[in-house]
Amino acid sequence: MRRLIAKFLADQSGATAIEYCLIAAGISIVIVVVISGIGSQLNTKYGDVNTALQ
Repeated sequence: MRRLIAKFLADQSGATAIEYCLIAAGISIVIVVVISGIGSQLNTKYGDVNTALQ
């Protein structure tokens, strides 16, 4: 039983998967923020063009 618990505590494979998930979550948050900023800038540009054409 002690060997089984020691083996479970020494297993690092789950930690690697969690680290990759955290990295992927961080990258996705950055992508969402950047796309949101670009979207608002494009909306302003299209509004300016629309106003200029009228």
